[in-house]
Amino acid sequence: MANTSARMLRLLSLLQTHRYWPGAELADRLEVSPRTLRRDVDRLRELGYPVDASRGVAGGYQLQAGAAVPPLLLDDEEAVAIAVGLRSAAAGAVAGFEETSVRALAKVIQLLPPRLRRRIDALQAVTSPGVLGGGPTLDAGVLTTIAMATRGEERLRFDYTPRDGETARRFAEPHRLVPLGRRWYLLAWDLDRGDWRSFRVDRIAGPALTGARFRPREIPGGDPVVWLRSRIRAIPTRHDVSVLLETDPERVTAVVGHWGTIEPVRDGVCRLRMNVDDLGWPTMVLGVLGVPFTVESPAELRENVQAVGRNLLRGTTL
Repeated sequence: MANTSARMLRLLSLLQTHRYWPGAELADRLEVSPRTLRRDVDRLRELGYPVDASRGVAGGYQLQAGAAVPPLLLDDEEAVAIAVGLRSAAAGAVAGFEETSVRALAKVIQLLPPRLRRRIDALQAVTSPGVLGGGPTLDAGVLTTIAMATRGEERLRFDYTPRDGETARRFAEPHRLVPLGRRWYLLAWDLDRGDWRSFRVDRIAGPALTGARFRPREIPGGDPVVWLRSRIRAIPTRHDVSVLLETDPERVTAVVGHWGTIEPVRDGVCRLRMNVDDLGWPTMVLGVLGVPFTVESPAELRENVQAVGRNLLRGTTL
């Protein structure tokens, strides 16, 4: 009975992470015969899980959405990821998810064992949010549709508006959603260009599942975040920022991270260099640091900082 229970949990876990499983492949994963697999699927149906089956040589199994939400099977890492993700959504990174995320988070936390709660608290205490304040707010429906296509290995259709470009219809094989800096990015194989591309999620509109499945490709280098960062560094930017700061380099690094280069000048003074297409980001960094500084370049940054300062002063005038 113990082996049967463990196998049932494994079967449920596999069905919940894949849109469709060929019967032979699923039986091979579980190391059982097709007959045993059919019996296990029948037991899941008795427990309320709507598993569809297709017969024939290419037959297989798929877990469908039912009239009610059946229990989800999560391992430790997945439970921690969900809780941390809900906390980020509750903070307002995704439009329309704040209140719902708070309710869902309360339910998840209540069911977690103490050891996982401690892991979540520790992780939250030592990490910064992936999407920093000031970035674009995302549409919950857009993000959810992209996530479903990525998880289900299903080709995606959407309209995309690049920087300084016209909106165009795109077809892609979604690989990974990556939050980086103040934005979310979709890493995907662009079917029109036949190459890897990164798409800013806030510039995606009307994403739709096409129903066409694909076999995932290996992203160059194997690490999606490293690949994305290399692509972002190669994008031409409009502003080369240089600022002298009267503070230690360590303090600046704690705020800027890898999004800038910090050079020691002398004791208590360092230089911050950034390449940006939006001066709001370095302006916010200077405000967060709260130390004396001198803008060396560009002149537009000085004007932007002065304009923000005047607005702040007007807001505090009685």
